[in-house]
Amino acid sequence: MSDLADLTARMRAFTDERDWGQFHDLKSLTLALTGEVGEVAELVQWLPDSAARTVSDERLRERLGEELADVLLYLVRLADVAGIDLADEAAKKLERNESRFPADGHRGVAPDRH
Repeated sequence: MSDLADLTARMRAFTDERDWGQFHDLKSLTLALTGEVGEVAELVQWLPDSAARTVSDERLRERLGEELADVLLYLVRLADVAGIDLADEAAKKLERNESRFPADGHRGVAPDRH
């Protein structure tokens, strides 16, 4: 079992044991995920460029880890409720990106959004 599959199973069990599935629809989970991403953004929004490149402050690293974990857990739960194999979809997306942005011609160049 992959780590992602294990997290999915644990989140499903955590939810089931508390009868929280009734609250875990796509909209509610998406809004919860968005809120957690906002908390990550709040931690880094006013960092100067030099500080935003690495996380050297131990308290910031701890808080960032907590919030990123929340993002991951909500994302895993959202994918589970939607019936999406997140690991498989992520691997397919990475393959598409590798084809779309080959290293030759894209090294050190921000992708064009058009």
